[in-house]
Amino acid sequence: MVSTAAYGTWPSPIDAALAATHDGRPEFVGIVGEEVWWTEPRPAEGGRRALVRRRADGTTESVLPEPWNPRSRVVEYGGVPWAGAAREAGGPLVVFVHHADQRLYAYAPDGSEPPRPLTPVSATGGGLRWVDPHLHLDRGERGEVWCVLEEFTGPAPTDVRRVVAAVPLDGSAADDRAAVRELSDDRHRFVTGPKLSYDGRRAAWIAWDHPRMPWDGTVVMTAEVTDEGTFTGVRPLVGDTGESVVQVEWDRDGTLLFVSDISGWWELQRIRPDAVPGAVVPSSRLCSGRGEEFGGPLWKIGQSWFRLLDNGLIAVVHGRGTTRLGVLDPETGELVDAAGPWTEWAETLAVQDTRVVGIAASPVSAYEVVELDTATGHTRVLGARHEDAVDPAHYPEPRTRTFTGPGGREVHAHVHPPRHPDRTGPDGELPPYVVWAHGGPTGRAPLVLDLEIAYFTSRGIGVAEVNYGGSTGYGRAYRERLAGQWGVVDVEDCSAVALALAEEGTADRARLAIRGGSAGGWTTAASLTGTDVYACGAISYPILDLEGWTTGETHDFESRYLESLVGPYAEVPERYRERSPINHTDRLTAPFVLLQGLDDPICPPVQCERFLERIEGRGIPHAYLTFAGESHGFRRTDTLVRALEAELSLYLQTFGIGRSDVPVLELTR
Repeated sequence: MVSTAAYGTWPSPIDAALAATHDGRPEFVGIVGEEVWWTEPRPAEGGRRALVRRRADGTTESVLPEPWNPRSRVVEYGGVPWAGAAREAGGPLVVFVHHADQRLYAYAPDGSEPPRPLTPVSATGGGLRWVDPHLHLDRGERGEVWCVLEEFTGPAPTDVRRVVAAVPLDGSAADDRAAVRELSDDRHRFVTGPKLSYDGRRAAWIAWDHPRMPWDGTVVMTAEVTDEGTFTGVRPLVGDTGESVVQVEWDRDGTLLFVSDISGWWELQRIRPDAVPGAVVPSSRLCSGRGEEFGGPLWKIGQSWFRLLDNGLIAVVHGRGTTRLGVLDPETGELVDAAGPWTEWAETLAVQDTRVVGIAASPVSAYEVVELDTATGHTRVLGARHEDAVDPAHYPEPRTRTFTGPGGREVHAHVHPPRHPDRTGPDGELPPYVVWAHGGPTGRAPLVLDLEIAYFTSRGIGVAEVNYGGSTGYGRAYRERLAGQWGVVDVEDCSAVALALAEEGTADRARLAIRGGSAGGWTTAASLTGTDVYACGAISYPILDLEGWTTGETHDFESRYLESLVGPYAEVPERYRERSPINHTDRLTAPFVLLQGLDDPICPPVQCERFLERIEGRGIPHAYLTFAGESHGFRRTDTLVRALEAELSLYLQTFGIGRSDVPVLELTR
């Protein structure tokens, strides 16, 4: 029987601990022999990642015990941290990057020896870091790992170089930096791991330079590979300052397939490696003209949106706003999507024979490892299977909507109304709503089940995830709406969605909130200091001071990101000052909670501390919660629980909602 209760007071079986145990998702799937391997989060184990293998008999086990943590810190966001290969004797061999020391290790999980280091430790700056490994067991005397080396040359976060390198598998480089072979020079600031052609004679990788981000412009570099394993004839093949190439793969015929947004959408194209730079084979028979994305932003090194099958077909992740897994016939252009409920496929794929393995989620299921057999069209879940911890009637039923922003522009959003199997709101009462601003800002909110969202909606608080102008998934023109307009377009679009929900009678105008982390934290803070739309806000590991962030208070990868988002600092310094929330604390009247990891190299605590100094004595209710051992994004169970309960308590206090099952967040004035 359904009873009436005020919004926000509904009982819910989804507590913060349950939401925390489901935080994170599997990543970086691969096939080793007949087995499928991937990494997945372990919030209860100090936030480490586990490397999991699914054996041919269907059983799964963790490859590495605690405290081993396969996670790279290259460009701080990392990327593919492991590679594995089957062997005739001794079982599979895996190489992985251990998060604690960033060394590359080799390990035979079927043997008795512990992981052995392959690379040395450096005391300079952030040391030596590795990512996107590719195993070549037949290279060198005992095999090599080709990967990206990030090497710090001084104490500053921007004192760094990156090259394509080869690490011997025999361990001779474990204490000898000179034993690492550099395959490329450091002419480019950023590189991805090298892909070797089927005949072993050519290599290709992606490179780019400051001030561009990889979604602004990248180039594909190619080289001839000598019998000794060195690179010669290195040259750019395709890509430019205004063209973003995010993945390359060799075909068996010696051509190179790549994903480029030269058309305005990330699409699959093909080129001959001996072609004159820019001479792209017409792509009309691949995937052009569909008005959807076949790629995405390269935030992590080694992400993949397509893989070539043995029969010549191509598995692709594609879509507009949401993503699907499809099988593309490059000869006819026919594209057939996999059956199933999934609305989001992650940027990781692996193939073997007719099998395609990826990671997918839906509005009623979290991310799980899924296999498609292209011969039969059958799909099945292989690992990290979603299991309902509560009655799915407590999950929200999201609605994907398009709103109208300033100037009539489209603004995309996923709206999650409150939902409960046994409760409804009183007649005449509208529910409170929280606008979620995603991070990036070059990113998007996927249409998937998120127990953090259900934590609020099952209690009677709605959530609206806004894919504001600048978000990916809608073409380059939509992505570039944020060029020079960060802190304007994102703030306006979030406000437009919030106010539209209030005006149409979906949300209570007096009970609107906003929350976000990283770039979403920036949008949240900018919204609270620049508009009167929201009653309160939850700000996590934010950017608050553009001048500080662009002058040494962040890491190398994003150190010049603001040149495209805001403008060159030397040319528009006043814009940096005018946009920064830290310079407008006098406009701040809404209560807020500020959540910060103390080990965050991307958005350091110093920005939060300066922000709090500016509001001291102004009587604004607020709380500042810091978490030792947490970096950019929270991973530990206790942190996730504390942060989520603090956020809910802020809303309850601000909106005047009474309930006694949530720890009270002490607000300072």
